[in-house]
Amino acid sequence: MLLATAAILIGFVILIWSADLFVAGAASIARNMGLSPIIIGLTIVSIGTSAPEILVSLTAAFRDAGELAIGNAIGSNIANIGLVLGATLVIVPMKIHPGCIRRELPVLLLVTLGAAVLLFDGVLSRLDGVVMLATLVLIMVQIVRIQRADDLIVKELSEEPPGGLSTLRAWLTFAAGFLLLIGSSQLLVWGATNIAEQLGVSQLIIGLTIVAVGTSLPELAATVAGALRGHTDIAVGNVIGSNLFNLLAVMAIPGLVSAEVLEPAILSRDYLTMTVLTLLLAMAVFFGRKHRKAGADGTAYIGRTVGVLLLLIYALYYYWLYQTR
Repeated sequence: MLLATAAILIGFVILIWSADLFVAGAASIARNMGLSPIIIGLTIVSIGTSAPEILVSLTAAFRDAGELAIGNAIGSNIANIGLVLGATLVIVPMKIHPGCIRRELPVLLLVTLGAAVLLFDGVLSRLDGVVMLATLVLIMVQIVRIQRADDLIVKELSEEPPGGLSTLRAWLTFAAGFLLLIGSSQLLVWGATNIAEQLGVSQLIIGLTIVAVGTSLPELAATVAGALRGHTDIAVGNVIGSNLFNLLAVMAIPGLVSAEVLEPAILSRDYLTMTVLTLLLAMAVFFGRKHRKAGADGTAYIGRTVGVLLLLIYALYYYWLYQTR
């Protein structure tokens, strides 16, 4: 147990550090190739913050721990809204850009509903995985195409461009980050599966809790940092983008490796909680447009009360997990 716990802690530290290396290297490579900051921000940085979940899911799937991978995807989405966004709102109330309200948030709601339809038969099949990944590609192409014309988002993303590493250093940083991501994912999955076996709990529970929170730490850091700098649109967009990646990429991976039969609790407890939190966020944003601090252009304001509510639901979900473990 002690060795497995140490493996998880060390795995988390290296995972988060290597994700930063991966993003820094990839962003510098893209910048040296002449790509614009908006493209880098919406693709490489978004993928980079989800890299821990993607690598853990891939590792778990090939180690015959598909439940851990699925729990990681759903649990990370629950943590992103309940913990990451909830904690950020308690620290810094946010204003949400009208473009996010019109585009990204409705897309997340549709993807949440669509993924539920695919999983309704209780099996995550290879076809389900292919459909999820294809949907992600279409969404990313559309988002990049539309937001390249959004002057406000381009300005915000351009204010702090990715680091300018030299070409050689950028490739070395990228390669080191990628290799460390793989190694730390292996270590983390090994530790998590061993603890699950020794405690007598399912891999799903470990994925929903320890692994999900650990792999959501990059989102927490990026979201709080963005909000404190006043870039609340990007902070919320980071959470929405990460949740889309988790649903359409991270959760698709186990199905692509081999068909995965789902525990009934995944839909009735975990996916339901994730959906409720997503709907609550959408409602808060919708009613936030009528707040006295909201902008006349359709900007929404969501404050600390919403953050406390999200954190409360997140805590109640953990109590539910404890009662039904």
